[in-house]
Amino acid sequence: MNKSVKLFSLIIVASLFSANLSANSLSYNNNKDSLSTDTIKYWKTGGRIVLNISQIALSNWAAGGENLIAGNSMVNLYANYKKDKTSWDNTIDFAFGRLKKESTKAIKNDDRFEFTTKYGRKRSDKWYYSGMLNIKTQFFSGYKFPEKDSIKISDFLSPAYILLSAGMDYKPSDKFTFLMSPITGKITVVNSPILSAQKAYGVEQGRNTRSELGGFFKIILKGSLFKNLNYQTKVDAFLNYMNNPENIDWDCEFLLGMSLNKYISANLKTNLLYDDDVVTLPNTGPKLQLKEFLGVGFSYKI
Repeated sequence: MNKSVKLFSLIIVASLFSANLSANSLSYNNNKDSLSTDTIKYWKTGGRIVLNISQIALSNWAAGGENLIAGNSMVNLYANYKKDKTSWDNTIDFAFGRLKKESTKAIKNDDRFEFTTKYGRKRSDKWYYSGMLNIKTQFFSGYKFPEKDSIKISDFLSPAYILLSAGMDYKPSDKFTFLMSPITGKITVVNSPILSAQKAYGVEQGRNTRSELGGFFKIILKGSLFKNLNYQTKVDAFLNYMNNPENIDWDCEFLLGMSLNKYISANLKTNLLYDDDVVTLPNTGPKLQLKEFLGVGFSYKI
C-alpha cells in the first residue's frame, strides 16, 4: 500500500471516528445513562436514493438500430448539527452508472464519490468561522475507448482531490451557504503507476501526489421551484497562488428533481468542470468538460 492510499484511508477513518465520537458525546446527557432528546433535536439527517433504468429493444427493425440497456444510481446523504454558535455539516454523494449495447460489453457512464465535512463557529448573525475537508474521487477504471478497455485514463484514487480549507462561511439560511477561504491546501492524488508515469492530472512523472496552495470558494443553493420540483446548485472554485493564479479550476453541478409520486421521479443533472492541469485531448490545452444525465425512475427520500 503506497503513501497516497494510506493518506486517503487515514483521512476517511479520522473523519468517521470524529463523527462517531462527536455523535456519541452529544447523544448523552449529564446522567450518562439516558439518551438526550434535547441533543438529538439539533441534528438534521436524511438523503435521497435514485435509480434509473432505460432500455431499447429492437427486432427486425427496418430502420436499423441496436439493443441497449443502461442503469444509473445516485445516493445523497447528509447529517447536519446546529446548536448555539456551533454548526457541523456532513454530506456524502455517490453516483454510478453502466451501459450495455448489444455489440459491446458493459461500460461505465458515471462514477463519482464526494465526501464533505464542514465545521463552523458563529461570528455574527449570518457569518461563521469555518474549516472544511472535501474529498472527490471515483471507484472504477475508466478508458479512452471503453469498448476495448484500451488506454486507461482514470482509476480508483486516480485522480482523487483532497481540499482542506479555512475561512468564513456566510449562511443566511439552510438553503444557501457561501464559503470563502483565502487559505486552502489542495492535494491531487494519482495512485495508478500507469497514469503517474504519464504525468496525468498534473502530477510529476512517477509521482503519486501534487500539492497546491491557493484560495477557494464554495456556493451551495437549494430550494423548490414548485411543490414537487426541487433544485440544488453547487459551485466550487480554486485558484493556485503559485502557478497561473488567473486560471481558476471550476466544478459546477446542477440537479433538478421532479417528484411524480412518492417513489417515481424525473431527474436532470448537469456537471461542468474545468481543471487547468487536465488535458482531455492529445496536443491540446485544458478544455471545459460537460456531463449531463436525464432519467426517470425510482426515488426514495430518507
